[in-house]
Amino acid sequence: MLIGVMAALLAAFCWTIASGLWRRVPTSLSALQLNLLKNLIGSLTLLPVLLWPGAWQGVSAPTLLALMLSGALGIALGDSFYFAALRRLGTRRSLTLDAGGPALSALLAQLTLAESLQLQQWLAIALISLAVLIVARQAPPGGAPAREQGLGLLCIALGLLCGLAGALLSRWALAGSSWQPLTAAAVRLLAALAVMLPWVRLPSKQQPRPATARWPLVLLATLLGTSLGIVLQQASLQQLPVGLAVSLLATAPLMALPLSRLEGDQPGWPGALAGGLGFVGVLMLVSAAQG
Repeated sequence: MLIGVMAALLAAFCWTIASGLWRRVPTSLSALQLNLLKNLIGSLTLLPVLLWPGAWQGVSAPTLLALMLSGALGIALGDSFYFAALRRLGTRRSLTLDAGGPALSALLAQLTLAESLQLQQWLAIALISLAVLIVARQAPPGGAPAREQGLGLLCIALGLLCGLAGALLSRWALAGSSWQPLTAAAVRLLAALAVMLPWVRLPSKQQPRPATARWPLVLLATLLGTSLGIVLQQASLQQLPVGLAVSLLATAPLMALPLSRLEGDQPGWPGALAGGLGFVGVLMLVSAAQG
């Protein structure tokens, strides 16, 4: 289980850095267009995995369908909602996409996958959820209008539901199977790309182009958040129960606290308190995994 814990924490770190990079990308693209772009780049980087000899060995139709549906819900829809929230609420608050995820995912996993958690694990999930909610309640940088904040929170809620559905489907597909996290991540990305292509309108040539080059930031953010981040996410879902994996993945807002000043965000003492609670929760999860 310790491998799954480390994979989840590394995935959260990759998403934290990638979110900050996406926030800094100068672009007039919509949230859907940005999501399509990063899925296209991510799919190209992982495509050789699907062409590797033996990649499809032992693949069953239900498992493949579950992973494809997981990509459509968690990546195509969930990430699009996340990008919409990122512009309205900033990096730190937008990373609260999983704020209510730990407890809810554990409950759904118990109902749908018959997974059970120990008392120590439930306490750790509660601490992490409380820490992330403290971060979520703080005002975003820049004094965004109330309407924009409301839309951002709505996007977070919708993204949370889509992300949890995708995580549950991935856990069901990967648990006890011979699928590798790299292969699963490639399938999910390609499925998301296939779903989005017919619906996303390509940008027109009349749209203004930013004065500075944006492809280095786009490429780095995609490689960290989409390619590496999703592979690590799948590895954690393969090794851990859904509730534990989502709890650790939800520590991304806490990791964003040291980076918040770059966006003019002032976490203050509530941010420090949230970081402490989250750290204790992670230590409890790691202790439970080792035990």
